Amino acid sequence: MQLRPVGADALLLEVDHPLDWFAALAAERAAGRLPVTDIVPGARTVLLDGVSDATSLAARLADWSFDPASVPPQPPLTVPVHFDGVDLPFVAELAGVSVDRVVDVLIGTDLQVAFCGFAPGFAYLRGLPWSVPRLDTPRTKVPAGAVALAAEFAGIYPTASPGGWRIVGHSDAKLFDVDRTPPALMTPGRTVRFAKA
Repeated sequence: MQLRPVGADALLLEVDHPLDWFAALAAERAAGRLPVTDIVPGARTVLLDGVSDATSLAARLADWSFDPASVPPQPPLTVPVHFDGVDLPFVAELAGVSVDRVVDVLIGTDLQVAFCGFAPGFAYLRGLPWSVPRLDTPRTKVPAGAVALAAEFAGIYPTASPGGWRIVGHSDAKLFDVDRTPPALMTPGRTVRFAKA
């Protein structure tokens, strides 16, 4: 692990398993032993924001260890998907299988929320068996609910926006709701399963 200060009140941890660190640190915060405002996992990092004494917390974390198995997992989330995406044939050709087989693999794969970003409610889901290239030229508008693939990630667009991911379907799931706790349906570390809608 490497620690780096970010401004006056944040620390960035570069770690091998950010979701394990996120879960353990979130448990420490929930128990009142970690005075931070927010914990944000990334692809290879965890950001601790709202740190009142970054120097002393950095010293504490430098020698800190935890057992990832001691943090209970969140229950899996099943998201209904209509597999009618314009890019399904491309993904099938890339994978060397039929469109039906792509759908079978997508509904048979446990995905995990690696981190969130891009837009409120957008989760980067890892666990795909293929790496899917982005479009050469992004679409100017991807509809809300579009289920798409890019590189080693799957994701669902929470709102209409430009995007260069390959669309394989759509979902009616409400991905972000300010009146829900937490507002994002998919949170880091959670297992997500697609199901045929």
